[in-house]
This record gives sequence, C-alpha cells and structure tokens, in this order.
Amino acid sequence: MEDKPHVIGRATALLRALGDHEPSGASTTELARATAVARPTAHRMLVALAAAGFADRDNATGKWTLGPEIYLLGALAADRYDIAAGARDILRDLARETGESAFLSARRGDETVCVAAEEGSFPLRSHVLHPGIRFPLGVASAGLVILAHLPDRDIDDYLGRADLTGGHGPAHSTAALRDRIHRTRVDGYATNPGLLVEGSWGMGAAVFDHRDAPAWALSLTGVETRFSAERRPELGTLLLRAAHRLTLRLRTRLPANPDRA
Repeated sequence: MEDKPHVIGRATALLRALGDHEPSGASTTELARATAVARPTAHRMLVALAAAGFADRDNATGKWTLGPEIYLLGALAADRYDIAAGARDILRDLARETGESAFLSARRGDETVCVAAEEGSFPLRSHVLHPGIRFPLGVASAGLVILAHLPDRDIDDYLGRADLTGGHGPAHSTAALRDRIHRTRVDGYATNPGLLVEGSWGMGAAVFDHRDAPAWALSLTGVETRFSAERRPELGTLLLRAAHRLTLRLRTRLPANPDRA
C-alpha cells in the first residue's frame, strides 16, 4: 500500500490543479502532467475524489472540475478565512485611483494564490494574474514582497531548497532574488519588471496578520509604459497605504489564533 501521507499529498495536488483549470476543466492527462503523478494513478484518485464529491467529470468532454463538496466546505470556512469580501472596496479604490488592475493574494506555504481581482480603467491590461493562479514565493510582485518581509532565517531556508530557475528562468536565481529582496526592503514595496511576461509589470505591498507576519499582498499590474520610474513611487505609496488599511481591518476581523498557518 502507498504511504497514506503520500496519497494525501497527491490528492491535494490534484485538487489544486483542478482549481488552476477552473472553470473550463482539465483532462486526466493534463492533471497527471501538472502534478507529476502517473496517469493511471491520477485517474484512480480522481475517480475516488469524484465519489466523495470533491471532483466532478463532464461525460461529454471527459474533463474534470472541482466538485460540489468543495463548495460546501468552502462556504463553511468562508467566515473564518474569506478576506476577499473585506478587501473588495480597497481593491476598487486602488483600481480607480491608478487605472491599473488590482489584486489580492494570500500566502499558502511556499506559494501565493490570487484570491480577488478588480479591473482598472486603462484599456491596455496585463493578464498574468487572475483569481486561483498560484506562484512560488519570490515570483510575481505579491510573492516577492511577502518573501522580502519574512525573517532572514526563513528566507535563507526557502532559498536553500527552492529552485525557481527551471520554471521561471535565470532572472529568478538565488542571487537575483536576494538583490530584489534587498530593493524591496529599501522601498517597502516590490516591483516585478516584466519577469513573467515581457512588457507586463507589477508592484506589490504586504498585508500583515496579528503576528506581524506577511500573510497577504496587494498588487497592481499593467503594461510597462504605465510603470515608469517617475510614477512607481506614487503607485508604491498608494499600495502601502492600501495595505496598511487592510492590515488594520483584518486584525479586528480575524481571530488571533496563534495556531493558524
């Protein structure tokens, strides 16, 4: 028998991959490739997840999507973990004041996941971020600003085991990341100068929990011409103010549970 924690890890990886492919769904082959799980194993696990209501399959296309049980459990946990509703007006204000698209991302272990978005008014937009997309810490402005605000020992530990160059190129080498971490700490906000998609820039500011840990991030994305050297300090100031506003709001709303991840 397979080791149970290993099976759970594979199952959660499949669920996350399903989330990445919402709402259109994904085939068994696509999900197996995304999770590095053998296709027969992925199929067996998806069938088991479907039987429990955690996955669903379109018989016409053969594509898998998240199942109804995910929605039900999510609804039960929403009061405790859903910060998107509480941040909606702040995202709208950022988008209105800057004309750029504004996003809220949450830290989940060694990743950030985008949980909310508000489109800006400027007609040219970047489409790198969208709700549900995940990036490793240090990738995209949200992941960079969260990483930069971690204690040095946590940064050293993460950079010692994370290899981002394979998936995101040499611009995400350890040395390059350390340079950007230093720059982020100096500025207070992070800048991503088109490192994911050429010509698509982003800036981010950290939002802190009751322990002063960077648990979330607000970010702005847009085309390179909208992030000139003259304008970036203005955008950074707006982001920092919005992040501080959200930090104060969440500290009064979310329970101060020291055991929360």
